[in-house]
Amino acid sequence: MTMSKSMPHTDRKKRMVIKLGGSMLEGLNETFFHHLKEVQQTYDVIIVHGGGPAINEALAQANIATHKIDGIRVTDEQAIHLVANTLIGEVNPMLVGQLNQAGIKAMGLNGQDAKLLQCHYLNKEVFGYVGEIDTVNMAILEQLQALNILPVVACIGATNTGQLLNINGDTVACDVALANQADELLFVTDVDGIRIEDVSIQQTTAQQIQGWITTGAIYGGMIPKVEAAMTCVDAGIPAVKIVGATLQGTTILKEKVTQ
Repeated sequence: MTMSKSMPHTDRKKRMVIKLGGSMLEGLNETFFHHLKEVQQTYDVIIVHGGGPAINEALAQANIATHKIDGIRVTDEQAIHLVANTLIGEVNPMLVGQLNQAGIKAMGLNGQDAKLLQCHYLNKEVFGYVGEIDTVNMAILEQLQALNILPVVACIGATNTGQLLNINGDTVACDVALANQADELLFVTDVDGIRIEDVSIQQTTAQQIQGWITTGAIYGGMIPKVEAAMTCVDAGIPAVKIVGATLQGTTILKEKVTQ
């Protein structure tokens, strides 16, 4: 992926990308909004969101069967219209409305807006209308932030001919964080980070996490979360966190910081 250049900054605030999974969107509460406002005092924030549960419901109602391969939803021509309509027409405005109601100025975007997420087909024969990001238009995001507006990005991209493509939310979050030269990437989940034998882990490394997966100490729904986080750490994001509504949790680093 290539990236559009960021606007020059002098004494810039730190930068943070927050990934909200679809399962979290209906559970956002005052705690989350309070801590987000606190974070905004120190960081320029971009929110990236998915919408898995809403998409699943819409597909079921339309009797459209889909499946996933390696965590990526296979999206045919019929499904992409429904996925795009759900993310752009329902999930994104709902989230933007919640943020504005909480006193946080926010604006919704998707990948075709100002060519925000320019994509090509990941593998049309295997995945259908699923995209891989070529460029992120950081200029439009930074212009909104300069107006103290929080960009809220739905995980839909577009080809250079305007064809909408579905993109894995974790991938979008990682690519936006890299393009933004973000200091931190937060994956907001329904748990406050990684717990091993009922002990909250404040800081860890990919190597340690792999060991916990092997021994079964990390299991179930936490596995794809930590795997996505490790991918982003490997890509070069300085600090990737798995957090709950307080935006506090486990920091995953490339190498352990010695005290």
